[in-house]
Amino acid sequence: MKSAIITGTGIYVIPGFKFVQKIVETEYGQALVNLGTQDDFELVFLARHGLEHTTPPHMINYRANLRALDLLGVKQILATNAVGSISREIPPMSLALLTDFMDFTSGRAFTFYDGGNSGLAHTNMDVPYCPVLRKKVLELSPQFNLEIHPEAVYVATNGPRFESPAEIRMFAQLGGDVVGMTGIPEVVLARELGMHYASMAYSINWAAGLEQEMVFVSDQMAELRQLLALLLVNTLKETSGFDCGCEKAVMMMHEPQNQP
Repeated sequence: MKSAIITGTGIYVIPGFKFVQKIVETEYGQALVNLGTQDDFELVFLARHGLEHTTPPHMINYRANLRALDLLGVKQILATNAVGSISREIPPMSLALLTDFMDFTSGRAFTFYDGGNSGLAHTNMDVPYCPVLRKKVLELSPQFNLEIHPEAVYVATNGPRFESPAEIRMFAQLGGDVVGMTGIPEVVLARELGMHYASMAYSINWAAGLEQEMVFVSDQMAELRQLLALLLVNTLKETSGFDCGCEKAVMMMHEPQNQP
């Protein structure tokens, strides 16, 4: 099963791979991906912001990115999201597997099914993140000396500004654990394509208002990010036998007429 890793802030290298860049043309625009092989394991690496971090979160072409992976035959994806911590149980420099989300973004193209020639579908989001991939991540994490909080609710905001203290208080009351800017609509689009998608959040700061000032620890996380990348690669290599509902989440009302 062909695999991909999508990363955000701070992770621009996957250890052990030499990649060749490729531009994939999609009906939503171009996507730049990196293709690599390690011991016959094929990996597609996609850096959301670009390897030089030049694309802000609200300007990422999420549909082109996910369609490009689809055209390349990718069926399983592990992603990373740099986040701010809302929950005191997930402090900066810690990891958490995402299990649910709240969407506070706006103005983003969030579906492949816009009606008309694009077709119309409703997608089941009761288990947004693949439980099989999540289980394997937790199973392998001790091999890399990584402690992972097994559940977290991700709050998606538009960016590129950070959230206000009042917004963070609201998100906390609603049950949010971490906050970031790139997790939506990525997980939704992956699910619309029937992909197995899971994401790991790594905290680089306390969210606004939880401390006197926002202090970022991203420059102290080089070793953690490298171990996380290795964990993701090994998880993708060792995962098989999907018995989840990821591939059957779409309830199609009208089939698309403009499929590539």
